[in-house]
Amino acid sequence: MRTSGRTRRAAVIAVAGLAACATLITGCSSNSKDSGSGGGGKSSANEKITLRIGDFGSFGYDDKTGAQLFAAYHALHPNITVVEDNVADSGAYWNSLKLHLTQNSGLDDIQAIEIGFVANATQPQYASKFVDFNTVKGFNAGDWLDYKEKEATTTDGKIIGVGTDVGPTAICYRKDLFQQAGLPTDRDAVAALWAGDWSKFVAVGKQFKAKAPAGAAFTDSASGLFNAVLSSQTTQYTDPSGKLVYDSSPGVQTAWNLAAQAVQDGLTAKLQQFDANNTWSAAFKTNKFATVACPSWMVGLVATNSGPANQGKWDIAQPPQAGNWGGSFLGVPKTGKHVAEATALAQWLTAPAQEIKVFQKFGNIPSVKSALSDPAVLNTTNPYFPGTPIGKIFTATANNIKPAPIGPNDGVVKDTITQNGLLDMEQRGTSKDKAWANVQAQVKDKVGS
Repeated sequence: MRTSGRTRRAAVIAVAGLAACATLITGCSSNSKDSGSGGGGKSSANEKITLRIGDFGSFGYDDKTGAQLFAAYHALHPNITVVEDNVADSGAYWNSLKLHLTQNSGLDDIQAIEIGFVANATQPQYASKFVDFNTVKGFNAGDWLDYKEKEATTTDGKIIGVGTDVGPTAICYRKDLFQQAGLPTDRDAVAALWAGDWSKFVAVGKQFKAKAPAGAAFTDSASGLFNAVLSSQTTQYTDPSGKLVYDSSPGVQTAWNLAAQAVQDGLTAKLQQFDANNTWSAAFKTNKFATVACPSWMVGLVATNSGPANQGKWDIAQPPQAGNWGGSFLGVPKTGKHVAEATALAQWLTAPAQEIKVFQKFGNIPSVKSALSDPAVLNTTNPYFPGTPIGKIFTATANNIKPAPIGPNDGVVKDTITQNGLLDMEQRGTSKDKAWANVQAQVKDKVGS
């Protein structure tokens, strides 16, 4: 939900919320902020209350650009108004959330937790600040994909968040640019080019480059390729015991080598995904690249950033290997003034009906099993991608994901590799070996390992 720098947007809307009042960054007021350690009271049905949700990117809930779930909840509960406190970057969001959890103050009624940081959030010093959903009436961890709620479970069995989406990854590609480069444009034929092996994807990039339209790179960024490749690997940053093993991980080595090769071969547009200057976002409109690794939550961004002029030019193909890039949880801090109401809202937002609505509007694939198999999801299409069976493509990948262990430092390592190591190679010409040595030094400095 972004990696990960995860940012998600609807397919036919403009990017919104990046400048929204961000509680964790700016300290905007909220009910729970005014309550001190206020501890879990329940209001009467007539009391007018505001529930604040702290999140990052775009979860697709809001009334202006999303699935209008806040308005729907207000219609069901006229005394409750829901306000979203949103920031763009999940890493910055998590750093601030850690601080507020440590201080046990400044927390929203609901706090989103991105998959890259959920293992950190389940550590005792943070997990103790969240409601255990095992104690919540109506919660059943078995309703989610088998691995989903396990990711938000502490070593002593507490579940600190309810699952929102997962991030099955496909490849979004520009049909017109592929055609100009002499490549097939039919999505099945395109998928066949790289089926089963990410190295084939890089090989297709070389074919594209040989006849590429002027100014068009094969793919947007080394970081996007790295994240997509790694998402399909069963060994990533951490081993099953919880030990950080990024520097010896076969999965990290595979992803790093392929991303570095793409840089060395000149296949990337040398962009930083989700950069604050919106350079990456703007490049969608100017034909700067022909592919982007496309988790389900990226579909809306592709459409929004590309704009009306490029409608129908993009398509979506199955990836070389199934992987999960993204996904989040909603946790409820115990310090809130309206814990009962916040818990009920978190459950409602992640119920099948609402997860389906968000997918239909935004492309965020549900993590609730009954929603994932619902015809409303399977048969979903998107007018920006005419004829593309989006629901079938992403659910097929979601059902084939093989989860990898997640550790508390995964997010830090990922950001170091993608935002420093690979970006240094792309934008500063740093050699592969020097870039990796820099990554190791920075990780050691940040996490002591």
